[in-house]
Amino acid sequence: MLLGSQPGGGARIQTCRFGTRSTGWESQLLETGFLGIFLCPLWTLSRLPRHTPPSSIVIWGFRWLIFRIMLGAGLIKIRGDRCWRELTCMDYHYETQPVPNPIAYFMHRSPWWFHQFETLVNHFIELVVPFFLFLGRRMCIVHGLLQILFQVLLIISGNLSFLNWLTIVPSIACFDDVSLGFLFSSGRGGVKERVAQMQLKEATGEQLPLGCYVRKVVNISFGLLIAYLSIPVVLNLLNSRQVMNTSFNPLRIVNTYGAFGSITKERTEVILQGTSSLDPNDPAAVWEEFDFKCKPGDLKRRPCFITPYHYRLDWLMWFAAFQTYEQNEWIIHLAGKLLAQEEETLSLMATNPFAGRAPPRWIRGEHFKYKFSQPGGKHASEGRWWIRKRIGPYFPPINLQGLKKFYEDRNWPYPVRH
Repeated sequence: MLLGSQPGGGARIQTCRFGTRSTGWESQLLETGFLGIFLCPLWTLSRLPRHTPPSSIVIWGFRWLIFRIMLGAGLIKIRGDRCWRELTCMDYHYETQPVPNPIAYFMHRSPWWFHQFETLVNHFIELVVPFFLFLGRRMCIVHGLLQILFQVLLIISGNLSFLNWLTIVPSIACFDDVSLGFLFSSGRGGVKERVAQMQLKEATGEQLPLGCYVRKVVNISFGLLIAYLSIPVVLNLLNSRQVMNTSFNPLRIVNTYGAFGSITKERTEVILQGTSSLDPNDPAAVWEEFDFKCKPGDLKRRPCFITPYHYRLDWLMWFAAFQTYEQNEWIIHLAGKLLAQEEETLSLMATNPFAGRAPPRWIRGEHFKYKFSQPGGKHASEGRWWIRKRIGPYFPPINLQGLKKFYEDRNWPYPVRH
């Protein structure tokens, strides 16, 4: 329904092989995992610690994480693309997001006033609701409910892979034992009774094993570390030149997040085409398209549902489409793998038009503008989910022999034709 507060958009490119991209969700996964180390007991496989409940320092570590994710996303929007301030960004988002799903196809055609309402709700969730964390128990629970509901709506309306599910994790820390008690058994020896016993021991000051005191020291040290590493993160949030999806420490323990600081107004796609013709400039050459597993290509293929899975190559193709192949040299590497018909690479594709016959002699990249067809319109009645218009070549026809020096200059292993 709404554009998410996910740390995926606008991350920087690092060129190599199939292309790697420093993305916010990777930092978020590392930070969430680091917090989880301190949440559970170290020397037992039990679901609950034997003596003391999880430290409130760790719980607030998770709350601090969700606060930064949401507020960072909200601030980067307000400071970024003017369409967020004009409440028009949702007019474009469903069509231009990385990998649209079938729901997005219909949501895109919502009336203008509904898109404005969505944008206002987005701003409320990201800029106002995070401060509920500091307004007492009830407002903290409200914060958790709203954030989880928000992520569920994002899961329904877009294919942001595991991002939304990962963001739900720190939101769970907004709930206390009382609010979640209905989920657990209350009989003798059940989870509720064991939690009550731990809380009683802590409240009465009952003598605890030495390990519990060591753990308290570790948790306090952990809290001080998080506070220290948060200083540049807070300064970045307060800065009008805020940077998103950035780490100020090499281990990415405490990071700054953000998403969709700018919105693309038109969707462009790179379509890879191959031919068996000896001469790629021959007007009679037949060019056949390679389809990816989820990104738009075949006009009649229904947009897919992939959450919580992640087709990284499809995402990289989305980034490449509004840049040049010189900025994304990995796409030439990909073309070389397809020319050689390498099985590992073909497994990442939805279709291989050259299956069961000789590999293509040439591959080229064509640049197209894609738009959703109108539901109930002429193109939709023909089974088309998309309509497209050619922009021009993305990269010229290339063959395997011509790529040899390109590969050697970059120390890439030269693909062997299968």
